[in-house]
Amino acid sequence: MSLLAELKRRKVFNVTAAYLVVGWLLTEVLTTVLETVGAPDWAARGVILAFALGFIPTVVLSWVYQMTPEGIKRDSDIRDDEDLRLGSRSFDYLLIASVVVLTIGVAFLGSQSSISGKTSNSTAISSASVAVLPFVNMSKDKSEDYFSDGLTETLLHMLAQIPDLKVAARTSSFAFKGQNQDIREIADALQVAHILEGSVQRAGDKVRITAQLIRADDGFHVWSSIYDRTFDDIFAIQDEIAVKVGSELSQTILGSNAKDVSKGVGTVSTDAYELYLQALAGRATYSYRGLQASENLLKGALAIDPTYLDAKTELASNYLHQFETGLIDEDEANSKILAMTDQVLQARPDDPAATAIRLYTETRTVSMHGAAAKLADAIRQMERLVADNPADYQIRALLGRSLRHAGQLDRALEILLDALPNDPLNPQIHFDLGAVYLDLNNIDDARKSLEKSLELEPQQPNALIRLANINRRRGDAAGYVRLLLQALTVDPQDHEIPGFIALFLYDLGLQEEADDFRDLVFAIAPTKDIAYQIELVRARKAGNEFASVASARRAIEDDISGRQFSYTGAVQHLMRVAARNGTVDEESAWLEMQAPGILDVDREPAPAKYRGAQIVSLDSWYTTLSRQELVRRINLLQAIGAGFGFNPFNDPSLQMSALAMRGETDEAIKVGLDSVFTDSVLLHLDWQASIDLPHFSEMGTDSRVQEAIQHWQTEQDTQSPLVKKYLADVSAAP
Repeated sequence: MSLLAELKRRKVFNVTAAYLVVGWLLTEVLTTVLETVGAPDWAARGVILAFALGFIPTVVLSWVYQMTPEGIKRDSDIRDDEDLRLGSRSFDYLLIASVVVLTIGVAFLGSQSSISGKTSNSTAISSASVAVLPFVNMSKDKSEDYFSDGLTETLLHMLAQIPDLKVAARTSSFAFKGQNQDIREIADALQVAHILEGSVQRAGDKVRITAQLIRADDGFHVWSSIYDRTFDDIFAIQDEIAVKVGSELSQTILGSNAKDVSKGVGTVSTDAYELYLQALAGRATYSYRGLQASENLLKGALAIDPTYLDAKTELASNYLHQFETGLIDEDEANSKILAMTDQVLQARPDDPAATAIRLYTETRTVSMHGAAAKLADAIRQMERLVADNPADYQIRALLGRSLRHAGQLDRALEILLDALPNDPLNPQIHFDLGAVYLDLNNIDDARKSLEKSLELEPQQPNALIRLANINRRRGDAAGYVRLLLQALTVDPQDHEIPGFIALFLYDLGLQEEADDFRDLVFAIAPTKDIAYQIELVRARKAGNEFASVASARRAIEDDISGRQFSYTGAVQHLMRVAARNGTVDEESAWLEMQAPGILDVDREPAPAKYRGAQIVSLDSWYTTLSRQELVRRINLLQAIGAGFGFNPFNDPSLQMSALAMRGETDEAIKVGLDSVFTDSVLLHLDWQASIDLPHFSEMGTDSRVQEAIQHWQTEQDTQSPLVKKYLADVSAAP
């Protein structure tokens, strides 16, 4: 008998077909059911794997055994005249039943493993742990959320001072504000064993506060109380609640007494405290509007209580954020920050937050002025602060930024990632991570982090700006403008946002559309750096050399800062025009007269904007200096950067330019083709002015470079009308 006939006689084909059909049906049903009941993802994969692994044994068994009216027999023991029709059908039924049992077993094991996993996670959670949920504002005036939030934050801070007690971070706890989630789910998400929740109802000078401490695993109320007091007693109530909760946790969990919980307010004035709480709520998005409102509230608190140190520390932090967002310039920010932190540290020499803010300010300043040893020392001090205060994210964030200034991006990323498990719902952590990922050119992770930050805090313009820049990197010009417009809607007082749009549109050749945003910048911030930059770019793109040179000279004469390439951009334009006109020496003399030492590469230390001016002057010096002197200056600038842990010429565009100036044309072409021309043209919209520079002339004859440039031109020609149409659609929308 042939193999095919034998397979048919033993019903192997029937069994195989039944196995596949029934297996497919059950897999479809069970994977859906497992997902519905909340089984882990691997349970569904286990069902599919079980069917796959069972296929070969099923085929083998159907070949070896048969079901007969007398029961299961080996095929070799069956007589030729024995009736197998019942046996074959019975075997099919038996097979199906086995499949069902197998699937149920896999699902059951998955469920048990899931339960077991939850149990193990629960046991891993420290019993000495608590999350303070935002107290609910029960007052008629819902604008008083700041008061209930402030009470929550103060209690959280006070409890965090109890030794050996793990307290969930503020931002992650506040992520559950307004959500009606089960206590067990919240505790599991925050990895705590207890929840402190409550409510605040205020009417005039009367306030009722309820508070209850709940054990998460069984919902048992460990302690609860109601306080009916006048508002003047609010500090005493906070102390009482914190001490009571601390005592309950200490006596039942920690085996100690927590009556010595530190005071968490720092003022005896309820009016000052109320303004302070409003200030904390106001700066949450780090927008222009929020920071300015917060500054005014903090000044109001200090006018009432000049000794309020927490308000002074917060004001110093506010000035730091104002500088970083462009509200105030560096010198003004530094003087205000140092004045505030001096006052705090005179009264509390070991205050970690004030110390960290001061160190960061000094770190940023020395990094911008070339003192590498001071930068390294400041970073070491901040690392010790983080080690002593691991749960304080403000200190950790400042260290991360300092490391970024020093070019230590991997270390900065590590510092920030270490904070994430303890505070996973903090939008600022995700924002800072997104910034580091962008520095590392890890675009996918940067987008995920920034989108998560925006999800947690939708009203923050800075995350939208960084996401817009990601769209620009990916060649989505309309997407870049769209997100900047969204950021402008969130923070209409931020003059830099319309400035970014105006500069982008001028570079795309859309002068009429750009002028609308230019007008907005000049209406709200005509003396800011970006206004100078806009005038320069507008004149240059229009081909008006006289106006562009005049704009650049005004920027130097007014000594604008180096923010957003404004100062160095002015120097670069002046030197390039001089190189074309053969007047580099005359222009250099004028610059030195306005800013002594600006072009002196041997000066040490030098302001960061002077170093930037020297780097952008290299392509003009190419036309006047000997090759030996030019290379010496390139090497020196590279060495200065390396002393800080980074090299500015690691930027592919600068690296390509430096190689071309050295005469290493083949290497310059390789860097260009591998790392520059692979970018979207949206990152190099000034390419036409750069590619015509003398040191690129030899590169420009290479056919591969010519092809890459043509690709950029085509992309730019495609993107410009898309942006024009998008803006027209936005204007036409109701």
